[in-house]
Amino acid sequence: MPNEPLEPHLSLSAAAARNLATATVTVPQITDITPRWLHKLLPWIDVDGGVYRVNRVAKAAKGKPANEYGEVKVDLLTSAAGEPKLPTTFVDYEEDPREYHLSTIQTVLRTHTRVTDLYSNKIDQLREQIRLTVEAVKEREEWELLNNAEFGLLNEVSKTQTIQTRKGAPTPDDLDELLSLVWKKPAFFLAHPKAIVAFGRECTRRGVPPPTVHLFGSPFLTWRGVPLIPTNKLEVNAKSATTSILLLRVGEAEQGVVGLQKTGVTGEVEPGLSVRYMGTNENSIASHLVTRYFSASVLTTDAIARLDNVAVNLYHEYDRK
Repeated sequence: MPNEPLEPHLSLSAAAARNLATATVTVPQITDITPRWLHKLLPWIDVDGGVYRVNRVAKAAKGKPANEYGEVKVDLLTSAAGEPKLPTTFVDYEEDPREYHLSTIQTVLRTHTRVTDLYSNKIDQLREQIRLTVEAVKEREEWELLNNAEFGLLNEVSKTQTIQTRKGAPTPDDLDELLSLVWKKPAFFLAHPKAIVAFGRECTRRGVPPPTVHLFGSPFLTWRGVPLIPTNKLEVNAKSATTSILLLRVGEAEQGVVGLQKTGVTGEVEPGLSVRYMGTNENSIASHLVTRYFSASVLTTDAIARLDNVAVNLYHEYDRK
């Protein structure tokens, strides 16, 4: 998906609107719409003031006691009897917590009042224009959640949480390695459909077909009980035929990955997404501003891991007996 700003939509033509109003009873269809499972599976937090701060425990100074993540270690004492002197301690925080500012996706929808007035017989022309525009905004949002340079989940994975495939194709061993990195309540894998199919081939080759689970009325492959969620926003490199697979823990209470949004905005049609009427010009063109405020945050380093160099073009031949 291109990373350029969305251009304002031109006005719907009268011929197209007349065809929809008189020649069909089905709403407009668009191939680009996907289920957007990531948006449904992420817990969303309402951000007050447009800024979300992630406070973390400070790193231990050189030579000071630290836990396995390099954070300040809490001094504790275990005793069975007697009256030992108790240690004193406190948990230090980072002085400059990271701030996440909400990003904005916007576009202007333009419709001619003659078109919406005359050709909204069986199907409301304006409503359908808004619906399709909102779908396009949501598609861009999911792409940004994964690929944005500042907060995209692909770029939020630390080096210690990034591994390579052993032989190119995604194998059960590779996904087990991911699970060893996000072992505290892993929620789901996120992968391109071709990567999931490639994983299925490797399971078939080993004779360990992965079981399925039904979510939102659809079946998903699982591994170790964790579902593999497909998204085409995790892009496949055309030259190398490789991609990446993510494993996430989600939720604020679980110190996982969360989505950020601002609700209660003017013209809100659903949480964090608004459609505002901007007026009608001298050419009878009515304009509507479509806006989505959002971002994402990884609360702790071990909430997400990434498997790189996932080949999707490796196949196997099986001997027929």
